[in-house]
Amino acid sequence: MIELCEFVLRVSVISLGLIFLRRLRKSICMAMAITSAAASKQSSSGTPPATWLSSFFVEKGASFKQFGGSKRQKIIGNNIKDQELDRKKKSSDHGPHQLAVPEINKPIHEACEEYLSPSENHGSVTLEDPAVVKSSAIKNPFEKKQSTILKKRPAQLIVPAYCPASDFGQVGKILERKEFQTEGKGFAMASKKGRREIMEDGHGVMLDISGNPKQAFFVVIDGHGGRAAADFVAENLGRNIMNEIQLLGNDGNRIEAAVRKGYSVTDEQFLNRKVNGGACAASVLVKDGELHVANVGDCKVILSRKGVATALTKDHRLTREDERIRIEKSGGLLHCRNGVWRVNGTLAVSRAFGDLYLKDHVISEPDILQLPLTYDCDFLIVASDGLWDKVGDQEAVDVVSSKKDSLESCKELIAMSTSRGGVDDITVMVINLQKFVN
Repeated sequence: MIELCEFVLRVSVISLGLIFLRRLRKSICMAMAITSAAASKQSSSGTPPATWLSSFFVEKGASFKQFGGSKRQKIIGNNIKDQELDRKKKSSDHGPHQLAVPEINKPIHEACEEYLSPSENHGSVTLEDPAVVKSSAIKNPFEKKQSTILKKRPAQLIVPAYCPASDFGQVGKILERKEFQTEGKGFAMASKKGRREIMEDGHGVMLDISGNPKQAFFVVIDGHGGRAAADFVAENLGRNIMNEIQLLGNDGNRIEAAVRKGYSVTDEQFLNRKVNGGACAASVLVKDGELHVANVGDCKVILSRKGVATALTKDHRLTREDERIRIEKSGGLLHCRNGVWRVNGTLAVSRAFGDLYLKDHVISEPDILQLPLTYDCDFLIVASDGLWDKVGDQEAVDVVSSKKDSLESCKELIAMSTSRGGVDDITVMVINLQKFVN
């Protein structure tokens, strides 16, 4: 019975010794971690000194014994010494700036991992000092592993101090002038872009035709679905009409046929390009003491005769009974949307250049008016519907009559339309007929 008690007592003492040994190992690991961290902070570059605990293990060769010593503890000490010698050899090969720190065997190392930071385990510096981070990246090329914290750091975001609002989102896009004005012999013209993204109005002028100062051609164009049609008509309509006049002759009836043919040829040429969009137009040909006025769509020409306004054109809209009948006979559909009648529910005019998808119903044949040019003819106002939707015929004539400068009168009419809520593109041309009277 006494022997059994002694055996139990000895087992208890041995268990307490083992527990103490484990606590001692943990304390040693913590001391090594704290000492190495303090040494790395004191020296950001160069070789920090080895810890006192590691030096102690190296010098003693792990010859200490606990509770009579054991073979396993001697092996641990010898492994530490051998690893220290190998580490010193590697550090001498790598250069003077490499730190030779004894590497602890696996069991102790695993016990210490929970007390060491990831940066210390991997041999890299902490993020407390940015300068240290930069020098470490240069002076330690043999490090196999860098801190994952350094790799995951996002790049610096540079925010511009100033970004012009007008340039934002406009890359690759040509910004248009909102207003344009010009004047020449016997005419003046001004235009203003509305709320659309691009200016869809256009104009064309031909002066001194065939060397005759009394002959001229003027046209104002209101495009839709883009400005391709407006640009094409401005460039080609006058030339096509003059080509037809040379072919057909100069008498009155033949001039009317030439104008009609010029409109038709221009429309065919544009349609052959397979480009979307269309355009309304109103033109004036001054030739041999006569005015030849033509239009398709809702551009308008107003004559001032002794201060009295006279409309020389009629709008081609679906409010006209003859236009409604013509479209219905051609198989077109009439649809009213927001109070405006439209062809097949889309186009609000019944005649225009282009509009390939509606060409069976929307024709380019113009209405033509011929009248003599006399001394009581003051001037003509040729404008797109952006003006006439807000300004009356006689009101426009009164504005032009009250001003001596034709260009200023054009700008005044545009300002009047805008002040009344006009948001469409506006083009106004004033032609001084007295310059062309024989």
